[in-house]
Amino acid sequence: MCLVLVAWRVHPQYPLLVAANRDEFHARPTAAAQWWTQPQILAGRDLLAGGTWLGTTRAGRFAALTNYRDPEQRRTDSPSRGGLVTSMLESGASVPEGLAYLRHVGGNYSGFNLIFSDGERLGIHESVRGVGRELEPGIYGLSNHLLDTPWPKVENAKSRLSAALSGMADPAAVLALLRDDRPAPDEQLPGTGVSLEWERLLSSAFVRAGDYGTRCSTVIRMDQRGWAYFDEWSWDATGAGSGQVSLRFELE
Repeated sequence: MCLVLVAWRVHPQYPLLVAANRDEFHARPTAAAQWWTQPQILAGRDLLAGGTWLGTTRAGRFAALTNYRDPEQRRTDSPSRGGLVTSMLESGASVPEGLAYLRHVGGNYSGFNLIFSDGERLGIHESVRGVGRELEPGIYGLSNHLLDTPWPKVENAKSRLSAALSGMADPAAVLALLRDDRPAPDEQLPGTGVSLEWERLLSSAFVRAGDYGTRCSTVIRMDQRGWAYFDEWSWDATGAGSGQVSLRFELE
């Protein structure tokens, strides 16, 4: 997952909005979002390692993970980070309890950020810093660095999400910002240890990079009446649509 936006308790009708793009190699086997039989999680599934990158539950929990982009910190002996998302979703832990757990186990994994909610609170754990915290109401952006790092793709997407909040009954405006494939100017590119060519390719919200790119875009909305709306679009290697999942369910 390379871009996650969260609008937390800033919209009068939708206390929670999540908009996210998952970037991955197109050859990595993946199952589209669906309800898992056990545990009861609504998420896509990484068929290679078994976990997920983003999901939600009928209890109003959600969790999403991004990798921390730093080739020097990559570990080949660590477990899949997708299992952490599953753990946060199937757990009945509060955000403070979840943060304590992640602080305890985070060092066993390659660098990651995990933003999650227990339905009442929102929290973020940044494993490279080894710390987590609860978040106040606001609009947050997360890519492959720390929360709200001012990369162009994060800043642009947060600004466009703020402007789109008035039309949350229709996720089309949010999808449009997730589909933004304009690269950032070279002078605005971060230096994350990859080549300049890759920095350019990864600088847009929607990534097209040959055998790597944005595999799916997800919008989750939870409203004040106790209903959740889950929309996910899958994309092929050219960026064309290859599937869609749209579900509505009542929160427990």
